[in-house]
Amino acid sequence: MFESLTEKLEKSLQILKGQGKITEINVAETLKDVRRALIDADVNYKVAKQFVDTVKTKALGQNVLTALKPKELMLKIVHDELTSLMGGETAPINLSGNPTVILMSGLQGSGKTTLSGKLARKLKSEKGKRPLLVACDVYRPAAIDQLKVLGEQIEVPVYSEEGNNNPVEIAKNAIAYAKNNHLDLVIVDTAGRLAVDEQMMNEIEAIKNAVKPQETLFVVDSMTGQDAVNTAKSFNDRLDFDGVVLTKLDGDTRGGAALTIRNVVNKPIKFVGTGEKLDAIDQFHPDRMAARILGQGDIMTLVEKAQNIINEDEAKQLQRKISKDQFNFDDFLAQIQQIKKMGNIKDLASMIPGVGKAIKDIDIDDNAFKGIEAIIRSMTLAERQNPSIINGSRRQRIARGSGTSLQEVNRLLTQFEQTRKMLKQASQFKSNPMKMMREMRRHR
Repeated sequence: MFESLTEKLEKSLQILKGQGKITEINVAETLKDVRRALIDADVNYKVAKQFVDTVKTKALGQNVLTALKPKELMLKIVHDELTSLMGGETAPINLSGNPTVILMSGLQGSGKTTLSGKLARKLKSEKGKRPLLVACDVYRPAAIDQLKVLGEQIEVPVYSEEGNNNPVEIAKNAIAYAKNNHLDLVIVDTAGRLAVDEQMMNEIEAIKNAVKPQETLFVVDSMTGQDAVNTAKSFNDRLDFDGVVLTKLDGDTRGGAALTIRNVVNKPIKFVGTGEKLDAIDQFHPDRMAARILGQGDIMTLVEKAQNIINEDEAKQLQRKISKDQFNFDDFLAQIQQIKKMGNIKDLASMIPGVGKAIKDIDIDDNAFKGIEAIIRSMTLAERQNPSIINGSRRQRIARGSGTSLQEVNRLLTQFEQTRKMLKQASQFKSNPMKMMREMRRHR
């Protein structure tokens, strides 16, 4: 995401590399390129101008510390202003009310229905909520069917009324149904149109007045740039929504909507959709997004994703196996499955500082582990649990069974053995810090 903007901002800040101090001249030259990069990213011209004016004032007002190079200082100022531009602080979702009612709004094709399912799944797994999805798009039968399919996938009930074309009635009846069935979260998926029109606005306004939601979210395709911002303004003028959800952010190389929308409607971005999978939804953190735009990675989000899928008891059990040198291919396969649950492999890698730029032109397939999994699944139970018994004839059989070459099997076995040794060594160092320090001194 934001690949094009990241690249241009990096080039802009290179002007200050090697400079002894910040001056009016080198700041003006740098910020001229920054403004151009923002406008190319489809950021509103007035927002871009205001942004660079603020950065310039702060940069020239700084007493540059001898320990801080001009480029590093400018990077910090730009990071802070990008964070401020996108809202400054993380905006929480309001989960008060019994049940909590969340109303989804937006144009057709923005991803409202899919986002409703993603949000239900997220709040169910992370907040322990018992959701109900409500199908209020009475004009598009496919929307109701789509919501039902999503509901089945995430094991969440879907409320719909066949033959009833009154979305206000459906929404009110759904809330009564939720109360009677002890469901504490109601997510109302509404109809959209290809463009803003009076009928749609009147309808969603009527639904909002009838159900009085704790949260009204505006869902918009981030790849539409300034069109997304203009649509957000039209909806906000009528609905006074509580927050924005940007979908398809993983495909947005420019970033104009994310950088402009808060400034125009004065409402926070609350969530972002980052892929097609049902777990591809993240809470929006302005400071973390600013770091990613500047190519600095996002370790905090990576850690949170890992924590969400790692079972504490399983982690302790794995640690014990590693310390006893009992880590085997079953454990290796289980770790691969957990990594796959975290999301798109390339997106995860780009969260590591410095890695995003290195892999931007590399195509990392989500099926990157497919060959490894095939090899492991072609092993017998005894071979997976005790890899040392895998001799030459067993390797040939595994290669045939997995549809891979003998070289690939040999490579995996070598890599596995290296990984096992590294994990055992790390485990020993963790339990004996003095031993680690002695090793570090020995290798200096």
